[in-house]
Amino acid sequence: MPRKFKWNLQETAGALGDYGTLLPIILGVALTTDMELGPMLFFFGLAYILTGLYYRLPVPVEPMKAIGALAIAGTLSSGSILVAGFFTGLFLLIISWKGWIQRIKRLIPLAIIRGLQLGLGLTLLFTAGSFMISDPWVGFTAMSIIIIFSLKRLPNISALIVIFFGLVWGLSQFGFPGVFFLSFPLLSLPSLGDLGTGFFQGAFPQIPITLANSILATSLLIKDLFNENVPEQKLTVSVGLISLIPPLFGGFPMCHGAGGLAAQYRFGARTGASNIISGSFLLFLALFFASPQTIQLFPIGILGALLFFSGIQLGKSALKTDNIPVTAIAGVFGFFHLALGFILALAFYWAQKWLKNNYPWRR
Repeated sequence: MPRKFKWNLQETAGALGDYGTLLPIILGVALTTDMELGPMLFFFGLAYILTGLYYRLPVPVEPMKAIGALAIAGTLSSGSILVAGFFTGLFLLIISWKGWIQRIKRLIPLAIIRGLQLGLGLTLLFTAGSFMISDPWVGFTAMSIIIIFSLKRLPNISALIVIFFGLVWGLSQFGFPGVFFLSFPLLSLPSLGDLGTGFFQGAFPQIPITLANSILATSLLIKDLFNENVPEQKLTVSVGLISLIPPLFGGFPMCHGAGGLAAQYRFGARTGASNIISGSFLLFLALFFASPQTIQLFPIGILGALLFFSGIQLGKSALKTDNIPVTAIAGVFGFFHLALGFILALAFYWAQKWLKNNYPWRR
């Protein structure tokens, strides 16, 4: 029986739980490239709503982190971002055909996925710390609110409270932003010079991260949190579509993510209603207030507090591993670079398995 939508304060709080990941990346891309904030927020909002309706669970929609980090660092232009998203999405749609994703899954042990969850959790904690240090008063006030709600076992709407607190603080500092109407997104095509950069520097490092975190780890975490089975093939198709189509019209490549799911769940999301609420809010911003001034209303300390507790939630899932060395390698090296952690842990796992099969006395 399909999971029913719940429309309450907890779902609303959970809907805002992943903004600590989404907003910093999207704002950074808007400030460092020539991509416009409006179309990016528009497609995020649309993807959130459609994902909530389709899965009826709080399956998150996030910017692709490798592409986002490279864009903010100045490595990728808007055209290269388009190419990276297009090829990543195309690859995912291809492997979703005839169950190829299941064959890939058999080559990637559960312990590696747990390790990547650990690496992402550590990354979120590190980012959260840097955010709160740069905005300590707001950040630690927000963290205190979340801790009080947790210790007192109050209704899990702490994310909603801290977001409201952040908005009040932002309005007091910057005032109310002016209305900024979204123009209709138009088809854009990359230049020939963007093809190589987008594929080799964008899509190539993004694909293993997407496979491990956005698909395999997300499917696993859904099972852990909701005891429901969402096949990897479904997630592969939806990630493929939201990373391939929106960049053609000014959007940013999107994916699902275990970190975002942990964040939404931690702050109260239990049904797809949280996605619809989140998407509606993003669409409202995109249509009427899609300017960098609007994002300034969310103090970085608020985002840091939300990220901190999301990182803890994600790290807890990593403790369920059945192979501590493999998980540790994936987590530690994944903290520095997810693709590196994935490759090293996979190599160690297969070496470990080969030794076990050929030299059983060395177990």
